Amino acid sequence: MFFCSSTSLPAKLINGGIAGMVGVTCVFPIDLAKTRLQNQRTSCLEDRFRSEGYFGMYRGAAVNLTLVTPEKAIKLAANDFFRHQLSKDGGKLTVFKEMLAGCCAGMCQVTITTPMEMLKIQLQDAGRLAAQQRVMPSVVALKMGGTSAVLSRAYNTSPAPQVIRVSAMEITRELLRTKGVTGLYRGLGATLMRDIPFSVVYFPLFAHLHQLGQHSSEDPSVPFYWSFTSGCLAGSIAAVVVSPCDVVKTRLQSLKKGANEETYNGVVDCVRKILRKEGPGAFLKGASCRALVIAPLFGIAQVVYFVGVGEFLLGYSPYNIYSA
Repeated sequence: MFFCSSTSLPAKLINGGIAGMVGVTCVFPIDLAKTRLQNQRTSCLEDRFRSEGYFGMYRGAAVNLTLVTPEKAIKLAANDFFRHQLSKDGGKLTVFKEMLAGCCAGMCQVTITTPMEMLKIQLQDAGRLAAQQRVMPSVVALKMGGTSAVLSRAYNTSPAPQVIRVSAMEITRELLRTKGVTGLYRGLGATLMRDIPFSVVYFPLFAHLHQLGQHSSEDPSVPFYWSFTSGCLAGSIAAVVVSPCDVVKTRLQSLKKGANEETYNGVVDCVRKILRKEGPGAFLKGASCRALVIAPLFGIAQVVYFVGVGEFLLGYSPYNIYSA
């Protein structure tokens, strides 16, 4: 479980990495649809499949699969650590202390989350703008001041026969060369606005839902399917709650803009423009997709922790999936 302090750090790293990789692989196409919905007025999974094919649905997945291991490990281990520190007096954690532990975990994870999402969004959005370019090659105008050749070449607005793809490494090198490390942390404020409230809501909610599945006070074990259900429910609720922050973060981190798309100068400017031009409903764009992404992602993470894959690989005694 996320807050099992007896689990070793290496086991947590393995569990977090496996949970993240399995979860990302399963839900990434839905995450792609979420990003596209948040960046434009209309979009759907069927359109993306038709224009970009099956593998187009996984644009940016390599970045997530590479960085999700440290990201999940930091998030889960940090929450465990802070829960343990806040319960040293031996008493039961209050809801406030659970929220505080989640807050600290959210603050820690953004060191990896921000650059991971920054690169993922560029790769996910590349297909959308390339498809738009093919439809309206003479109309598309990309709006990013001082854009370098590497960051621009995937969106050639001339009627070229083929769009050249760029990799995450190329984008990373170019961002570091032109903007320094801060280029990878564009949208950090919005990411904090999203991930801190998410962790504040998710971890206490999961803890209480999970506790409801205990057999009795004498036997606190919980069936694996209850862990999965608790993770899914808590994750989906937390995801919808912070969806407006996720919309702002996605808009800020999308470096490329297609025809008639806005550019933003920070969180406040982004919020104002969305409210003025699209209305309050725009802040819930992709909320259902995000809930569909987060629910199984965290549900799978709970099952991985329950089964104890990391403990098994390291020779510890794994949990019994058939217990109770």
